[in-house]
Amino acid sequence: MTTSSSADPGQGGGTAGQAGRTAVVTGAGSGIGRAVAVELGAAGWSLTLAGRRREPLEETARLASRAAGARTDAGAPAAAGPAAHRVCPTDVTDPDSVTALFDAVRDGDGRLDLLFNNAGVFGPSTPLEEMTPEEWRGVVDVNLTGAFLCAQGAFRLMKAQSPQGGRIVNNGSVSAHAPRPGSVAYTATKHAMTGLTKSLSLDGRPYGIACGQIDVGNAATEMTARMREGVPQANGTTAAEPLMDAADVARTVLHMAQLPLEANVQFVTVMATAMPYVGRG
Repeated sequence: MTTSSSADPGQGGGTAGQAGRTAVVTGAGSGIGRAVAVELGAAGWSLTLAGRRREPLEETARLASRAAGARTDAGAPAAAGPAAHRVCPTDVTDPDSVTALFDAVRDGDGRLDLLFNNAGVFGPSTPLEEMTPEEWRGVVDVNLTGAFLCAQGAFRLMKAQSPQGGRIVNNGSVSAHAPRPGSVAYTATKHAMTGLTKSLSLDGRPYGIACGQIDVGNAATEMTARMREGVPQANGTTAAEPLMDAADVARTVLHMAQLPLEANVQFVTVMATAMPYVGRG
């Protein structure tokens, strides 16, 4: 794994009070991860962007720097200086790759204030009896083991740093509460994410490490694009579903991140208002 700074020295600014705060965003090359990175960058956070491919991460870094400049131009208070955004191609299923990610943060920034634990895959939409062990493990390795490894890396850093503490926000899903047909691996891992969140919250208490979870439903990303055309429903039909802007999710994560460590949003659900989730759909 290699790292590079992708900040544009000509871009800067953000919300006063956020300058100097550092965050790791996994799955930052697209979708919700990119939206959250841009929102944090606009607020003046210094970001370490993790994902499988360098090029999308570089684009996210540019967008985050541009958003900070745009916010300053619009009259928001400027940060003390331009935030630096680090790009770290990372395989979250590989312990050595994850260790290198958090070593880069420790060596480059000296501390970590936030991990947005976001990397995930939906996996194949397939009947339970047809899913192969390899397909099952592919989803579990990214969504659950990857989330654990990244949380472990952040926890170690936050526990050892001075001042001690930090925040972890895990990306869950409404699928943990209301599964879709043919989603056994994805649903199981997102249900397990809730257990991870609760355990991290408990184990982090003595060290000032807060952990919360955002359950997202139907944010408009590459992963959910097919919902506009129609997806299988629980009653056997296929129907298009409404989507919401991923920026709405990002603003919620920013709110969670900006809280003092004495306060925590333990669980929050952000979803498209008219999606078939509450009631009988």
